[in-house]
Amino acid sequence: MGRAYQNRKESMAKTAGQKTRLYSRYGKELYVCAKNGGPDPDGNLSLRHMIAKAKKDQVPAHVIERALEKAKGGAGEDYETARYEGFSPGGAMVIVDCLTDNGKRTFTEVRQAFVKNDAKLGGPGTVGHMFDHQAVFAFKGEDEEAVLELLMMADVDVADIEVEEGIISVFAPHTEFNKAKTALNDAMPDTELEVEEIAFVPQTMTEITDPEVIEQFEKFIAALEDCDDVQNVYHNAELKA
Repeated sequence: MGRAYQNRKESMAKTAGQKTRLYSRYGKELYVCAKNGGPDPDGNLSLRHMIAKAKKDQVPAHVIERALEKAKGGAGEDYETARYEGFSPGGAMVIVDCLTDNGKRTFTEVRQAFVKNDAKLGGPGTVGHMFDHQAVFAFKGEDEEAVLELLMMADVDVADIEVEEGIISVFAPHTEFNKAKTALNDAMPDTELEVEEIAFVPQTMTEITDPEVIEQFEKFIAALEDCDDVQNVYHNAELKA
């Protein structure tokens, strides 16, 4: 369905356990957004976006409200970001973004996911230079030229736009996220943005075709997803069994 779908973060909640982890991750991100920029969504664009994103992923209202109340209280955990880079089974590049209140614990858990699944953990910058930090939008449509024109009219700096299987994907510098989203919503109010996020988009893809390696790759991603502090996993793998 296009790169926006192939490479979006691994965060699909399919089981009760995965849903619990998804809610926990949104709770952390909402808390951090509210604590850093204030708990009022009207005055905090990052928080407003995160709330909309949480609702789209069917995060219950009480999870959102609890995170905001915790931030209003002023006390609570102090989270910091942590990013790990390396190579998956099959040699695909991987970026793992975390929010943690215990960096040593997080590093140990992420490292174990790499070690136990024939993956290689590298240092900062190992693969990051091969990804673009971009605003990504995807929605149903066929006329990418019309979309490009409306974005250019709104003075949005578009990095790339493509259409595949009836899905238009728009890529822009991450700093253009709010401007691009506003332009799309204003010009196409009846169109649902199926993807609207800031993500690491790979510059090249790595094909993995061996069924055994594909299975190992999927186990590796699942192991990372099982780490409570992992927020997002980005990769450039293209699985072709």
